[in-house]
Amino acid sequence: MYANIIIDISYEKLDRPFQYIIPDEMLADVAPGVQVFIPFGQGNRLIKGYVIEVTDKAEYDVTRLKSINSIVTDSIQVESRLIKIAAWMRDNYGGTMNQAIKTVIPVKSEIRHKEDRYLRLIIEPEEQNRLLEYFKQKNMTARYRLLRTLIDNDGSIEAKLSKAANEVIRYFEQQNIIKVEKERIMRNPIKLSDIDNERKELNKTQRYIAESIERDYDNGIRETYLIHGVTGSGKTEVYMELIEHVIAKGREVIMLIPEISLTYQTVMRFYKRFGDNVSIINSRLSKGEKYDQFCRASSGEIKIMIGPRSALFTPFNNLGLIVIDEEHEGSYKSENSPKYHARETAIKIAQLSNASVILGSATPSVTSYYNALNGRYRLFRLNERAMNAIMPKVDIVDLREELKQGNKSVFSRRLQDLMRDRIEKKEQIMLFLNRRGYAGFVSCRSCGEAMKCPHCDITLTYHNEGKLVCHYCGYETPMPKLCPKCGSKYIATFGTGTQKIEDMVKKMFPYSRVVRMDADTTKHKNEHEKILSAYARGEADILVGTQMIVKGHDFPNVTLVGILAADLSLYSQDYVAGERTFDLLTQAAGRAGRGNKPGEVVIQTYSPDNYSIIAAAGNDYESFYNSEIMYRQLLEYPPVANMLAILVFSTEEDIAEHSADKIRECIGNVADDTEKIIGPSKASLYKANDYYRYMIYIKCKDYEKLVKIKNMVELYMNDNVNYFKKTGIQFDFNPIN
Repeated sequence: MYANIIIDISYEKLDRPFQYIIPDEMLADVAPGVQVFIPFGQGNRLIKGYVIEVTDKAEYDVTRLKSINSIVTDSIQVESRLIKIAAWMRDNYGGTMNQAIKTVIPVKSEIRHKEDRYLRLIIEPEEQNRLLEYFKQKNMTARYRLLRTLIDNDGSIEAKLSKAANEVIRYFEQQNIIKVEKERIMRNPIKLSDIDNERKELNKTQRYIAESIERDYDNGIRETYLIHGVTGSGKTEVYMELIEHVIAKGREVIMLIPEISLTYQTVMRFYKRFGDNVSIINSRLSKGEKYDQFCRASSGEIKIMIGPRSALFTPFNNLGLIVIDEEHEGSYKSENSPKYHARETAIKIAQLSNASVILGSATPSVTSYYNALNGRYRLFRLNERAMNAIMPKVDIVDLREELKQGNKSVFSRRLQDLMRDRIEKKEQIMLFLNRRGYAGFVSCRSCGEAMKCPHCDITLTYHNEGKLVCHYCGYETPMPKLCPKCGSKYIATFGTGTQKIEDMVKKMFPYSRVVRMDADTTKHKNEHEKILSAYARGEADILVGTQMIVKGHDFPNVTLVGILAADLSLYSQDYVAGERTFDLLTQAAGRAGRGNKPGEVVIQTYSPDNYSIIAAAGNDYESFYNSEIMYRQLLEYPPVANMLAILVFSTEEDIAEHSADKIRECIGNVADDTEKIIGPSKASLYKANDYYRYMIYIKCKDYEKLVKIKNMVELYMNDNVNYFKKTGIQFDFNPIN
């Protein structure tokens, strides 16, 4: 028998399997997903690899094949399902097999585990008493105390003792007086104590959706379902009802959420219902905590894993359901190769696992809604808020008119009046601005020079600690006193960030309690939880923040939401700008009035007539979708057609340009009339992290044709490896940003 093995080395361009003989003594243990040591290269150095296939057919001369050296014992065995997913991701999204494997195996090897030590007496009572008397007579105080403690505790204690006691423990072990027993502790990132099996009665529509999907499930029908429910309609209650149904049948569930900031509230709700069956995974956990959660899932200790897109690859043995909440979110698309989308990947995993997929959103992605209307997904609607709560009243304020009336403030007069009213009533306010930092950028009023990152083609953002920060690569520099180009002292900040808004609010309402939540205030572990739980307890009146505050949170006392700059996402340089704006505004508006008190929303904009803003204010998804899909049809954008974006990059500007031209020429030689090629042209972010970047776009209704073009480009670059040795490439199918 032979194993086809992908080499796990940092040189990821080595992207093909190598065949090895499986020694007879390993036949029972070598399977797809197992990590092994193999002799590699002329020097036969031992390196690690992953078995991706076991076969009885030798692809090369058997006399020249080497044998597997050994099996890696300290790694998590990857199920063959995950290896299949890695291969599928590599084929459909590009990148290397190594990159795909590293994506589906978030924790590759065993982390040193935590354990408790227990001491247990193994001598008879007569011998215990004899030794106790002997230690006392000889003034062996430490030995006497330890033996006395063991006897007083029925012969067993936890070994949380001083370093000095360790010598006594070793002596007792050597003399066969005690036995040291070790018990592994699984790190559990959820630290909750109260479980009340919280359950809310489903209303008629919620019950209909849950029972319809349960009926399909019980009849062996596995589909993808889209639940389109307005904000506050109780989608989570439907999820929990379905999850309970699935785990009652002995199967497991993955629940995806788009933001770490949502983890706290989501876990609280799920833990109250399902207790210790629930665990979480996210980027803020330590390696040890992550490793333990995957071990707990693999061993069947937990039944529900909650987390962002990486939770998709939880090694459950009997996966039955994947739920993707807020499925429209851009964070479900990977930014690194392979640039997979969690939605499509979840559907593929479900097919391999005989599982169902549920997508839920108040603002479904245009792609998902298009698929639902065309029969690929089954569509359900929740058109009313749960618990008889009413939708908030929404006002659109034209900032152009505010300026004409002499109001130069960031806050419209309408918003200021409502904020005063809510503070007097002791109700809470959320202010949303889609930009963190203190100011948008810094420039010189004399010569017009803008302060840019030396590594990226983008302006630096001013933070009130007196530093300029690049939000792409992290570069930092002190705020200059003089313009570095002309020496003028008239260098100043322009635009507004969340820090500046926070300061303005504190000056306007000095007695109000203001907290800010953005990427700067949530850098460290558990800071999301601290801010959100304090706000939920009423310890702050006003929450200022970026996108992370408007997604999925449920604060019953929030009765006013102010959207300060609705246009920030409207004119970004991509085809989903209108969709992104509608999503953000609708989600932000949905935070108001979720309890018993009515809510109000103020949308401040310079584009009050834009269809995305009008539809969001009216909570009219159908109107937005009809306008948006017409635009996509006219310009042949996804989901009406498929699109492949090819990023070509190099640290040398001329090489990046020439490589992009060569790749465009190669594509042109094989493309037919059904494929429309655009570019190459400079990327909207032309320079990032010292790399110069060019884009090529190909549109085609047939997705498989785009995959073939991707394969052909990869083959072309491999065949001309010397020419492209300083060139990198990244493929992005149906890009959303």
